[in-house]
Amino acid sequence: MNPEDFRSPEAGKVIRTPGGHWAFIPAPLPPDLVYDAALVLALSRADAALSELSGLGRHLPNPHLLIAPYVRREAVLSSRIEGTKTNLADLLLEEVEAGASEQADSDVREVRNYVIALEYGIKRLAELPLSLRLVREMHARLMKGVRGDYATPGEFRRSQNWIGTPDSTPATATYVPPPPEQMMEALSHWEHFLHIRDRIPDLIQCALMHEQFEAIHPFLDGNGRIGRLLITLFLIERGRLSQPLLYLSAYFEAHRQRYYDGLQRVRMDGGWVGWIRFFLTGVTETAQEGVRRAGGLMELREGFQKRLREKPKALALLDHLFVNPYMSVARAERVLRVSNPTARQAVNTLVKKSMLAEITGRSWGRLYLARPILEAIEGPPEGL
Repeated sequence: MNPEDFRSPEAGKVIRTPGGHWAFIPAPLPPDLVYDAALVLALSRADAALSELSGLGRHLPNPHLLIAPYVRREAVLSSRIEGTKTNLADLLLEEVEAGASEQADSDVREVRNYVIALEYGIKRLAELPLSLRLVREMHARLMKGVRGDYATPGEFRRSQNWIGTPDSTPATATYVPPPPEQMMEALSHWEHFLHIRDRIPDLIQCALMHEQFEAIHPFLDGNGRIGRLLITLFLIERGRLSQPLLYLSAYFEAHRQRYYDGLQRVRMDGGWVGWIRFFLTGVTETAQEGVRRAGGLMELREGFQKRLREKPKALALLDHLFVNPYMSVARAERVLRVSNPTARQAVNTLVKKSMLAEITGRSWGRLYLARPILEAIEGPPEGL
């Protein structure tokens, strides 16, 4: 890390550590921002798109029906940024076939842990504000039993970390966050900023909060995933999201280099406005895409419901397919709380209606997929 590249005292300072390498200490938030016309317009568009998505969340006939697949899709995309190979179908299939077993593939476990951490954080907001304590609790769940569990799950780091190529060192890294001795003070400032109310537009505060968390990088592993989780939790806590339906990982993944460059420009040049505009564009596009995707799922559900009006058991299975479009007779038996023959009959009804298709080719342990539902959940986002 070249200290001469960090040219903005307002963004923070570079120090030489006892180990001889340089590290960056971010300045406390908020910075002084100039609200030019482009930034105001970007904020207005993002606010409008987020409000539309949040309003949709308030009127969903069954919010869990959309939230569950959204959470899992986000878990896959956020984890993919960190290098996992799991796709949404892998995760959903593992949940049905293995019942989220401990023998799952390591990539699947990492993605599953993301779901657990996010759902835990949302539930915990009812009794605990967004805080360092909640961040540690989510991290403990994110890193439990996976490749990064060497990285002291639920504990802030006590050693130096850095960002760079796999063979880099603190001396050659692209970016070195605060050493442990200065990190806790930076985290204290960050937590104080989290609790500021009614002084900064929520979306701008959220953008700044995310950037500085990544600059501090307080864990040995899992910082990116926790930082992206915090965006959703912040907007829920502020009442800007009625349901956890906004996730920016797809946008960050699609514009990965711009995302990393934007974060680095803040540290080097105080480029907050450029980063905030990038973030707000992500909110706008992701919220608009979320509304389209939700609308498509609702139309699909209504069409299926009409075809199953006289088949109550099969109709009762329908919403479970929107949570997870993979189905087995054993799962049908479990969720309907009926006998095996009754469950089998309900599954066969959905097959005859072309809503389910058998995908194993086996005569035993058969597995079925509602492919139109999976495609509606997983399909490529428009406009990102």
